[in-house]
Amino acid sequence: MRRVKKRWQQSGKILQVKKIQFKGKKPNKTLRKKSALHRLEMGEKIAYLKKIGRMPEEKTFRR
Repeated sequence: MRRVKKRWQQSGKILQVKKIQFKGKKPNKTLRKKSALHRLEMGEKIAYLKKIGRMPEEKTFRR
C-alpha cells in the first residue's frame, strides 16, 4: 500500500484530485444566458415594487 501511495504522490495525481475535488463544471452557454435574463427580470421587478412602495427597502449589514 505504501508503494502505491508513494507512486501516486510522485506522479502528482493526489495533488490534482485535491485541487479539483470541490470544483463543479461550468454551466453551458444556454444556462448562463437564461440565468442572466432571469436576474435582469427579477431586478427590474424588485426595483418597480420598491418604487411603488410594495416592497420594503432592505437594510444592508456590513461586516
